[in-house]
Amino acid sequence: MAKLRHIAITVPDPEKAAQFYERALGLKRVGTTNWEGAQGVYLTDGVMNLALLHYKQEHYAGKLGAGHVGVHHFGFIVQDLESTRAAIEAAGGQHWMGEPA
Repeated sequence: MAKLRHIAITVPDPEKAAQFYERALGLKRVGTTNWEGAQGVYLTDGVMNLALLHYKQEHYAGKLGAGHVGVHHFGFIVQDLESTRAAIEAAGGQHWMGEPA
């Protein structure tokens, strides 16, 4: 069974948003990202991760666009990427981004 791993929210200022979630809800910072497509902060409650992202370029932001603020995507951990991709496509879905490192 797939397991929900993270929820990604796009925000205008990832650092400011991270400080809010740290202070208000006690989430812990576990990482940052800053590459050509996006900058962001990763937080956790110990079970789930919250990615606070700001896309720098439209083509990385997907159909919602770089100006979108709100839930952007969610990610799962799966046992077998290829069979899961096939099952998603058979059910009418489309894999959009992210491959295991």
